[in-house]
Amino acid sequence: MFNKTHHPETFRSAPHRFKAIPESRIQELLKIERERFSERAPQSGIENQRASQVTPLGVASSFQHWDPYPISIASAKGAWMKDVDGRDMLDMSMGFGALLVGHLNDEVVAEAKKTLEVGTLFATPSPITRDGAEIIARRFGLDMVRFANSGTEATMYAIRTARAATGKLGVVKIEGGYHGSYDPLMVSNKPELELAGSESDPTPVPLSAIVPGDVWVVPYNNAESLERVFKANASKIACLILEPVLENIGIVVPDLGYLERVRELCDEYGVALIFDEVKTGLTAGPQGAAQRLGVRPDLIALAKSIGGGIPVAAFGGKREFMEAVVNRSHNHLGTFNGHFLAMAGVRAVDRICTPEALARCESFNRQALTRISEIINEFEIPAHTVGFGVKGCITWSPTAVRNYRDYKATNFDIAELSFFWSLNRNVMTPPGLDEQWLISLAHGQREVDIIVNDFREFAEALRA
Repeated sequence: MFNKTHHPETFRSAPHRFKAIPESRIQELLKIERERFSERAPQSGIENQRASQVTPLGVASSFQHWDPYPISIASAKGAWMKDVDGRDMLDMSMGFGALLVGHLNDEVVAEAKKTLEVGTLFATPSPITRDGAEIIARRFGLDMVRFANSGTEATMYAIRTARAATGKLGVVKIEGGYHGSYDPLMVSNKPELELAGSESDPTPVPLSAIVPGDVWVVPYNNAESLERVFKANASKIACLILEPVLENIGIVVPDLGYLERVRELCDEYGVALIFDEVKTGLTAGPQGAAQRLGVRPDLIALAKSIGGGIPVAAFGGKREFMEAVVNRSHNHLGTFNGHFLAMAGVRAVDRICTPEALARCESFNRQALTRISEIINEFEIPAHTVGFGVKGCITWSPTAVRNYRDYKATNFDIAELSFFWSLNRNVMTPPGLDEQWLISLAHGQREVDIIVNDFREFAEALRA
């Protein structure tokens, strides 16, 4: 069994003492904040009603919807957005990491304008796309790389590449992990525990209307469970896909030694190791999570942070796996792969996201995590802080969350209350109750002070 100490490149701070928050107080505040939300964002409600006539739930992606309705944004610049009610909102989500360089970053905009003087799409090879591939390969330490258009595509093609390279079809994923909407990965994203079997040997729980194929599910931070699955099924398993740091259920960091053991087991049983770095990527550090955590996978999926807000994704890795695309055992297709505007984003982000710039963001993030941890201790709040790179979160449990089952034991009522509390005070945290904030290159001391002070006022209200 591994030491439960978390990896030294990650941050986690639990309270010294804590006292429960009375449920009556939580429900009282939640009622107040929900009513306040409807009063302060009426135009967003009208916009959602209109949009709902032409698109399901009135949103472009289902995660964007929440009850009673989502905030509708009219414009954004830097770390700030303006909603349709005219309020200036501090953006602490930043497109789940896609806007690491900030909204409408000047260099990204300038690079995009320059690209539009040449063309938008040739549907042929071009030095523009080759240059983008060289940038991604160099930065993330990949032998070969191909572009795609979304995180879902990146993980899908990484799995297809692994299948072609190994001659096997089965997939192993982490319970609670989200890797886009490719059918084998829409299994046990956030399953109901009554359907999910035992903690050490989870039952795969698919969503409706999908055909997953052979998929096995294992707990995060449990190499023993992974070894049992490999030992029984290695002849059928092509790959294991996981986020090196889980970022679909807050932030769940690896135990010391866990990822190293995963790498060993994949080598021992002939299973391709895929790191889904769609959400980590450059938010983890200048060369991504794999290099920062010191474990090299066989394949990596990338998106979000590499494009500066322009849609782009990529998959790549070791040459012996990417050769499956070269020898046509796996055809990777797509008209818009390597789109010139996406390549403009890649070029600009590569220039902007220097080690020094990202270190500055991370120092602000560590400051926010440390100051909020102090408030948690001061008010004896049953919560703890977790961080990795430029991302951080407050998890509503006084003890460490190491896997999906731990996450399911957190207090979701307080999480919902915290979301509405901040939203009503013009701070946009990620919807879903289980995401993380991001300190972008556009955030500074002012923004850190705002989120820390917002949390202090929230803690005071909980204890009033």
